[in-house]
Amino acid sequence: MNDLLSPTPKSEYDASSIQVLEDMEHVRLRPGMYIGGKDDRALHHMVAEIVDNSMDEAVAGHATWIEVELHANGHVSVRDNGRGIPIDPHPKDPSKTALEIIFCTLNAGGKFSGDSYQTSGGLHGVGSSVVNALSDHLSVEVARGRELYRMAFSRGLPQGPLEKVGAAPNRRGTAVTFHPDPEIFGTLTLKPARLFRMARSKAYLFSGVEIRWKTEIADGETPQEATFKFPGGLADYLNETLGGATTYAARPFAGTVDFRDKYNVPGKVEWAINWTPARDGFIQSYCNTVPTPEGGTHEAGFWAAILKGIKAYGELSNTRKAAQITREDLISGGCALVSCFIREPEFVGQTKDRLATTDAQRMVEGAVRDHFDNWLAADTKSAGAILDFLVLRAEERLRRRQEKETARKTATKKLRLPGKLVDCTSNTRDGTELFIVEGDSAGGSAKMGRDRKTQALLPLRGKILNVLGAASSKLGSNQEINDLTQALGVGLGTKFNLDDLRYDKVIIMTDADVDGAHIAALLMTFFFTQMRPMIDAGHLYLACPPLYRLTQGAKRVYCLDEAERDLWMEKGLGGPKGKNGGKIESSRFKGLGEMDAKDLKETTMDPATRKLIRVTIDEDEPGQTGDLVERLMGKKPELRFQYISENARFVEELDV
Repeated sequence: MNDLLSPTPKSEYDASSIQVLEDMEHVRLRPGMYIGGKDDRALHHMVAEIVDNSMDEAVAGHATWIEVELHANGHVSVRDNGRGIPIDPHPKDPSKTALEIIFCTLNAGGKFSGDSYQTSGGLHGVGSSVVNALSDHLSVEVARGRELYRMAFSRGLPQGPLEKVGAAPNRRGTAVTFHPDPEIFGTLTLKPARLFRMARSKAYLFSGVEIRWKTEIADGETPQEATFKFPGGLADYLNETLGGATTYAARPFAGTVDFRDKYNVPGKVEWAINWTPARDGFIQSYCNTVPTPEGGTHEAGFWAAILKGIKAYGELSNTRKAAQITREDLISGGCALVSCFIREPEFVGQTKDRLATTDAQRMVEGAVRDHFDNWLAADTKSAGAILDFLVLRAEERLRRRQEKETARKTATKKLRLPGKLVDCTSNTRDGTELFIVEGDSAGGSAKMGRDRKTQALLPLRGKILNVLGAASSKLGSNQEINDLTQALGVGLGTKFNLDDLRYDKVIIMTDADVDGAHIAALLMTFFFTQMRPMIDAGHLYLACPPLYRLTQGAKRVYCLDEAERDLWMEKGLGGPKGKNGGKIESSRFKGLGEMDAKDLKETTMDPATRKLIRVTIDEDEPGQTGDLVERLMGKKPELRFQYISENARFVEELDV
């Protein structure tokens, strides 16, 4: 086993390795802060948190297999043959074992100092404790020192002390079995197909581990037992994904670089990419085996290496048009997988959707670039085919841009744009944004806070028509819908053409209250039913205006919700409590119209400081989205009543 990711020689994995940062709070009250919500994605993310702990043991060289089993009663078990969680008393609280600290205390784990793990996916130290808090039953078995121990929990609380079960001379490692709490997740259940795909992808991401899959639930598609081990790693994964599709390179550009050899730091990067005319391009990236669907610095470094390499090859081969190639052209037909392992990664959010570690971009770019240059030079046939394809894509892109620039310059003359539209001045769609705002008062602040070149505004008068409950004739005669379609430059339903869309981002910006949420729901229903390709292409977003503003002397902080406000009130705006420079003043925004242009720009409109939520449709369960929209927004009130009856007990707070 390569010792690249093994613990440092001086370290021992015992109770002293487990650091306690602070007590767990708000997990059951606000699960969205820890696993992203209470939906299907969050439910399956709980399994990923436990699997990631076992993957950390495998990557560090202590486990060779991991088993994921879905039971008929809805419980799931994750087992490994690693070192086993420490069961001795914790140095800072000898009355509790390290195992109890890990599963009952937020921000406790063996990965903060970096001594026990050089790379890991669970750096936040909340995974095990959050899963425990959101499970009505969780049990842990640890085989360590030739002895077997067991401890049970319910909703984050121990159901008894750690028990010594007996001798285990031929067993080692950790086994966690848990059942998601129906009080949190309602009637949602773990799906075999989704867990099967997750288990298989983990095996691709680390070629040294064997993943064993079992399920007692038959869905007619998912194998009930399977074993995954892929010596070829990501290259095997890419070849399986592309199947028999025609590719421009006979073999993918794939490889692995040890960061210790190049940068003298622990970690590595593995990648695989090929180009094909048979399908749209994609990239799937991972950090420490954790998927990063929103990309991040490792993705940026990878594409930078590929772009610089192909341009340099074009210059060497006297292909002048290669200088026109952009990252957009690379992605259009490029099918890529990137996986990096780094120490102490920084993620955006607990669900780790995007990597933020700055050094990752530099190291990945440098590692991939050297190998890409050599690969292109060694396989000139594939290199030439890829270069010709990319030049063609660049020419097509430039031609489309020229056509759109010409069309946009005359758009005001050709289109009967709505009078309330405050358009931007850019002649191209690239980088432009249309903010759909609630009322003229919010529109006034937004107009003063916007970037005139790229940001346009369309104020709406109240709530638009519910398109699911209206006849088709009403759509054509509704003024708000007409204004919206004319501003976007597109038609409805089958007449919608994505190429006609006048803005790169369409952003719904409503008040952070019940009425604002209802308007946003009506708009999303409209776009889902009438302009679905716009959502699929990633053009629809929700703005995230703050609900509170906190001030303390010259310091000012905006909070999205009450939970964030309470956290800032507790710790202060200027440092630890008692050193924060006076009383904190809290003010609540009743609506966007109350915010001055400076506040609105800084918190909601400026790309450098704002937060946006991209509206997406779950690729794993696409049919469920349509069913839910019909259930909540359709013509049958009994379906809405049924949904409310089933989910009313999960409401955390009412805004009435």
